[in-house]
Amino acid sequence: MIRKLFKLRPEYAISFYVIDFIFRKILRQNAKVPYAIHHTSTIQSPHLLFLEANTFPGDSPGVYINAYNRIYVGESTNIGPHVSLISANHDLIHNDLHKKAKPIRIGPRCWIGSHVVILPEVELGENTIVAAGAVVTKSFPEGYLVIGGNPARVLKTIDRTKK
Repeated sequence: MIRKLFKLRPEYAISFYVIDFIFRKILRQNAKVPYAIHHTSTIQSPHLLFLEANTFPGDSPGVYINAYNRIYVGESTNIGPHVSLISANHDLIHNDLHKKAKPIRIGPRCWIGSHVVILPEVELGENTIVAAGAVVTKSFPEGYLVIGGNPARVLKTIDRTKK
């Protein structure tokens, strides 16, 4: 009944939402994020993070999102724990300034594994799986791929005909 009243997602315990309330509403950590996130996650510039349906980056522990140059995440994309989405690099001389860059674009139905780092201007096509620990420095817009490594490379192509 409480879940329906407050539109709480069933995969999380009520304690997740209580802790989220304490950190976002009382302690003001990630206060501008419009949905519940894990208290160890950080989202900078959440107003520049554009999400489609069924996508909640930051609900896993330790996620770091720097959306200074915008980030677009497609529907039903899962982002694992300790993932970093970094849309802006620092200026080499003035550390408090960020360089302009194209936004990060992650397609629908992607899976971003644990401890992945995605750097500025990267585009991932739909149904892309990023293996745990990968560092994604270039785009893979064709989708239906498994990528991994440092720097990330194609490990496998996913058969589009199988459901």
